[in-house]
Amino acid sequence: MDSTRLGRKKKKITKKKNKWLRYSLLTLFILLIGGGVYFYNFYVDLAGAVNKMNKPISREVSEKREEKVEFHRKDPISILMVGIDERDGDNGRTDSMIVVTVNPETKSTKLLSIPRDTRTELIDPEDEDNNRIDKINHAYAFGGIEMSIATVENFLNIPIDYYVEINMEGFRDIVDAVGGIDVNNQFEFELDGVYLKPGQQHLNGEQALAYARMRKQDPTGDIGRGERQREVISKIIDKGKSLSTLTNYDNILEALEKNIKTNLTLNDILGIQTTYKPAAEQIDKLGITGEGGYVGTGWYLFVEDELRQQLSDELRTHLKLPTEVVPSIDLY
Repeated sequence: MDSTRLGRKKKKITKKKNKWLRYSLLTLFILLIGGGVYFYNFYVDLAGAVNKMNKPISREVSEKREEKVEFHRKDPISILMVGIDERDGDNGRTDSMIVVTVNPETKSTKLLSIPRDTRTELIDPEDEDNNRIDKINHAYAFGGIEMSIATVENFLNIPIDYYVEINMEGFRDIVDAVGGIDVNNQFEFELDGVYLKPGQQHLNGEQALAYARMRKQDPTGDIGRGERQREVISKIIDKGKSLSTLTNYDNILEALEKNIKTNLTLNDILGIQTTYKPAAEQIDKLGITGEGGYVGTGWYLFVEDELRQQLSDELRTHLKLPTEVVPSIDLY
């Protein structure tokens, strides 16, 4: 074989390898999305895309960890995924809040949806004098993503290693970019001009946003909405496993760049791709229940300490951390 033909063959092999590397990285990113969503990326423009989305937080390691997680040790990791409802004149509120724990050794992932009206102590990591009792979704309005992270850590007594923040209005672009999703809607409803009938159906981005957001017409309120948000995440992951979806990475990447913020770096993403991909084999969906009631004129969901303890124990065990007693919170 002459040198010209050999060079062409090597070039062809290299091109093929790069193609599958892009697909592998794209598959990784879908595992990491929040507010109710996972997302893909591709190799050639990955560094630039991550740079646009990357928004570090002030700390490097959670106070609830002794040391930073290391991917080469296969340390389980946790991710807080929040969907932000941005409004004119304020910082916005979390429309959805999902805690994800990923354990590569057990090849499993757990998703816990926290109802937005959950009454708890909001924790300001910079000034404890600013701590207050309120709805958990107000933490973002008072102190951004760092207050949201600290509040969730206190509520569940677990460390949060990473966050992924998504603009809920841009959520529809991400669903459209993966070609829509198939769901089994339990009852008919109409929200923001979108009407959905009961039963199996294919949803585009606008329909999926309504499906994930609706709660007032759901007999179980925020609990039912949390179930639908977890369903949407699972469906996006399923769509992401198909080759036809992966070949559409240009549209996916464009949607992500416009609507995502995260403290994940390029090295984090590469490390996760190497070690944590098997964790997508099993996804367990967890929920929070409680009693609803008014304090003054505000309606809240009251979660018993016993349930908080059960959830904390399950998540800490999944993170390979010893169980601890959750901090008591005086809700009045």
